[in-house]
Amino acid sequence: MKVAITGGRVVPVLGEVVEGGTVLVEDGRITAVGADVAVPGDAEVVDASGRWVLPGFVEAHGHLGVHEEAEGWAGQDTNEMTDPVTAKVKALDGINPDDEGFRDALAGGVTTIVVKPGSGNVIGGQTVAVKPWGKTVDEMLLRDPVSMKSALGENPKRVYGEKKQMPSTRLGVAAVIREALTKAQDYKAKRDAAEGPFDRDLTNEALVKVLDGELPWCQHAHRADDIATALRLAEEFGYNLVLNHGTEAHLLADLIAERDIPVVIGPLFTTRSKVELRQRTLRNPGILARAGVRIAITTDHPVIPINFLVHQVTLAVKEGLDPEVGLRSITHNPAQMLGLDDRVGALAPGLDADIVLWSGDPLDVMSRAMQVFVNGRQVYHFDEATGLGVTEDPYYREA
Repeated sequence: MKVAITGGRVVPVLGEVVEGGTVLVEDGRITAVGADVAVPGDAEVVDASGRWVLPGFVEAHGHLGVHEEAEGWAGQDTNEMTDPVTAKVKALDGINPDDEGFRDALAGGVTTIVVKPGSGNVIGGQTVAVKPWGKTVDEMLLRDPVSMKSALGENPKRVYGEKKQMPSTRLGVAAVIREALTKAQDYKAKRDAAEGPFDRDLTNEALVKVLDGELPWCQHAHRADDIATALRLAEEFGYNLVLNHGTEAHLLADLIAERDIPVVIGPLFTTRSKVELRQRTLRNPGILARAGVRIAITTDHPVIPINFLVHQVTLAVKEGLDPEVGLRSITHNPAQMLGLDDRVGALAPGLDADIVLWSGDPLDVMSRAMQVFVNGRQVYHFDEATGLGVTEDPYYREA
């Protein structure tokens, strides 16, 4: 199937803006972007005159499908809080594609979500990247696994302190990480030296992928001392660290930039609901970016509704973040941090045709996503007659 989106203000993110440009799509991938793209006679033409054409946004840290909205315990599969180390579990196995959050994602122009286990455990499990439309999570799948989720700070020490078991302190949390990774190092050495049958262990197999550099280590850390611990542990074990939340990261911007550690910042619309959030500020993204830190911005959905992702960027821009960096913080940057930039995060030939037509500048809070394409298929549009967003039903769709 060929689609040509023509006449819009094309914002490729990694290239120059093209006024009256064309994005050509074939079989779910972008094949051309530019001002003088020849439109094949058999292509479906979408008139984007008066629209801004952008790549779909990338949410780097959400819990859609595993933390379902308004479902209470029945839809709560975010944390397997029966063991502080659950590296073997996969977010993939807990996602409900019918979670309302996926429809909100489309309404907010978000077409890629990295779904993560929660932060109740010290090592929470494996994350997955999905698109927000499909009958099954397998149909939505972009990549699995994407990274390993881990948590420092208040959450794991509270959860396991209440259980009267280790870890109940910050030093205990760090010790649990060290012990788990040391065991994984020993496991890898024994596995590699084995000449015959070897009893595999799913927890260690997953952690070896971290040690081998196959999976980034997504480290939940808010406070500056926890961020310093995250840097220390990454240096000790040599894994690829991605800081998540980074509420006080602006206090250590120079250290983070020196080590070229990316930061997924947010959520930024919350109250200061616990001690480690006391330094939360919308100035954080701008400070980090000016220091040379690669940043992404997150809603941590459902903490903040995912359709508000771009609004967090708008307010960060108001507080000093460069607008171009702001757009990259929800497109190319998160894709690059998590190894997804070969598929999503920009408008360029060879990338997935995840494309959003906006009524105007997406950083203007009055703009809205008018049409959303996932893998070249329109799956959402805003009906101006009714004033309602319409998501195509993945369970009852025409071939």
